[in-house]
Amino acid sequence: MNSRGKSIYSLFTLKGDILTALVWRLALSMLLLSLSRVGFYIFNHAMFPGIKFSEVLAALRGGIVFDLSALVYYNSLFILLQIIPFDIRYHRIYQGISKWLFFTVNFLMLSMNGADYVYFRFLGKRATADVFGTFSNETNLVPLFFRFLADYWPATLYTIFLIVLMVFLYTRFEVVKPQPKNRLTYFGINFLIMPLVVLLAIGAARGGFRHSTRPITISNAARYVKNPQNVGIVLNTPFSILRTWGKKELVRYTFFSDEEIEKIYSPHHKPVPRGEFRNLNVVVIIMESFAREYIGFYNKDLSGGAYKGFTPFLDSLLAESLTYEVSLSNGNKSIDAMPSILASLPSLETPYIISHYANNRINGLPYLLKKKGYYTAFFHGAPNGSMGFDAFARMAGFDDYFGKNEYPDGKEDFDGIWGLWDEPFLQFFASKLDEFRKPFMASVFTVSSHHPFKVPEKYIGKFPEGPIPICKTISYSDYALRKFFYAIKNKPWFDSTLFVITADHTNEIIFREYQNVYGHFSVPVAFYMHNSNLKGISNRIAQQIDIMPSILGFLNYDGEFIAFGNNLFDELSESFAFNTMGSNYYIFIDEYVLEMVDNKPVSLYNFRKDRYFEKNLIGQLPDIQSKMEAKLRAVIQEYNRRLLDNDLTVKEN
Repeated sequence: MNSRGKSIYSLFTLKGDILTALVWRLALSMLLLSLSRVGFYIFNHAMFPGIKFSEVLAALRGGIVFDLSALVYYNSLFILLQIIPFDIRYHRIYQGISKWLFFTVNFLMLSMNGADYVYFRFLGKRATADVFGTFSNETNLVPLFFRFLADYWPATLYTIFLIVLMVFLYTRFEVVKPQPKNRLTYFGINFLIMPLVVLLAIGAARGGFRHSTRPITISNAARYVKNPQNVGIVLNTPFSILRTWGKKELVRYTFFSDEEIEKIYSPHHKPVPRGEFRNLNVVVIIMESFAREYIGFYNKDLSGGAYKGFTPFLDSLLAESLTYEVSLSNGNKSIDAMPSILASLPSLETPYIISHYANNRINGLPYLLKKKGYYTAFFHGAPNGSMGFDAFARMAGFDDYFGKNEYPDGKEDFDGIWGLWDEPFLQFFASKLDEFRKPFMASVFTVSSHHPFKVPEKYIGKFPEGPIPICKTISYSDYALRKFFYAIKNKPWFDSTLFVITADHTNEIIFREYQNVYGHFSVPVAFYMHNSNLKGISNRIAQQIDIMPSILGFLNYDGEFIAFGNNLFDELSESFAFNTMGSNYYIFIDEYVLEMVDNKPVSLYNFRKDRYFEKNLIGQLPDIQSKMEAKLRAVIQEYNRRLLDNDLTVKEN
């Protein structure tokens, strides 16, 4: 570098002692986290419809509290290294180690936020510690990682910009060792500064100094927004992951006595069959990311009636099925879906599969039907072990699991990322069904309508692109479903088979009508049986955990069992749904959805009439609100108790 370059460079360089440098670098970390939050909002502004600019500013200001907390937790070792009152901290090697510690920790925080620029669109909440469990069984993380970086390059570039800015501004401050005239006074002051900094750090980490202040958690973000759905702007991902790390132990609530809760809500089903048991085959089809929004049958009013959706075959099948005006998932992720659908076990806050209670004894649908002589099998086109589905299949009672390992000649049908293309794998599923002894119960979980939203090369250009990348893969999976039914429609067992069609969760949202908690959980639930009376659209509220008790009810199953859902075929049973996003709990009854945080109601909307969720009715309908609060608290109490007590089965004589 020439002398002119050096002089310009020096203009942008500050000098000072190590405590001044510490303030500079912590301020730098705060700046980066704030810029990261701004980036998060820019990349996800469509997820916060109707939010005013003043509300965004309020959320950004509230986020400072969470940034401070995350900064202190993650940089605690770096801070400690800078405040020890000894001259070694000025040594070149010591400062070099400190620099790389700062870079590593803050790179990690920025990367977490950067990943959530995209991940938030699919979960509807900031990522929490369970994200590691979600991907812990994946064998293709490296190609997935680089594919995400490429596909979402704007988010990648913005994160890289923040990292470069971090390195540049960190190195603009040069630490200079002071030359005190009185070393005794100098060291005395430094010894006093150390506990002061520690005290300030504790206050920042806790979110305040008041004695009544508990360490802040992700639920505290709601205080900085008018609409609790906007807490994602307030939070940061490093904080969300840290505060949920290891926090999977459930709380034992006693909102109601045993006598009271029995009257309000009980998952202990004691069916009264309407006739002899029906030895029908059962096939449960779980379509990856098939949100109701993508299905034309459910959305004939969108775009002024012009919207056709991306599922022409499923539209025709639903017209010959029994489905529901409202149907909801009980979770946000694929690992939430399998327990909900096949064991009537929702995931409240923590996915059941990766919770402390994943090894509890359960009475899954295959386990119960095996008592009636059924052969049972689960199919998933991903590599064996993906999502922990094979392990849960065993827990639920399936006889066999068919994954990528069991598929013949799988290399040419592998999509290169997630698993086997839906078309050949569903044909494999069809051929295996034809081989199974009767009666059978089988379930298949598709994979193709998943990021990176590819279709087989031979089908490029065949399916409509749509406004978001997933649309063409939804159409491809719908085409694969068409070919599956075409392959089995003339089989001798087809007319004696009950088909259930649903999805694991929703995905990226297109229309404003779905940019709310109702839309985030809206998935199809449909029952189809050829030449049967299962037709029409019921006005009941259906949810994934209703599927198991409904199948058992349709078959006239006569045994007792535990299921957190209801029998949709029993008009006397209740019609409601519940789910969670993080620590936010929701319950849907009639035309209302109530949201509770920390067991306190925060919002109430009429989701049927107020489709944009513009009018919060909290406190305005006391009778309705009270009923919904009691029901949701009863659900939480009973769910937590049964998981804590491993009481998810009926004791057999």
